[in-house]
Amino acid sequence: MSIAANVVVGLVAALHLYFLVLEMFLWDTPTGHRTFGLEPAFATESKVLAANQGLYNGFLAAGLIWGLVADLTDVKVFFLICVVVAGVYGAATVSRRILVVQALPALVGLVLVLAAA
Repeated sequence: MSIAANVVVGLVAALHLYFLVLEMFLWDTPTGHRTFGLEPAFATESKVLAANQGLYNGFLAAGLIWGLVADLTDVKVFFLICVVVAGVYGAATVSRRILVVQALPALVGLVLVLAAA
């Protein structure tokens, strides 16, 4: 169970590194426009806000990686809960798709980490 938990935590961390890249570096590109359904003018205007959001996703990834590397269950649990909360909020305020892409993988990881503890 511990291996499965760590694999899912690693996948959640990788997702958040990907979100960091999308939001910090690709927001105002055709890839960012397509991924987020953005009009180019809006993407340009909101680029700084998106970069800030991407930085926070990087912090979530860093916390999850720290938990994996140091094998700290409490750290993994804390950051997985943060991801679930962010995903639920994003689903409620931006797009329901965020629930599946962000919150669900973190919730699965959380259940697996707790089951392995």
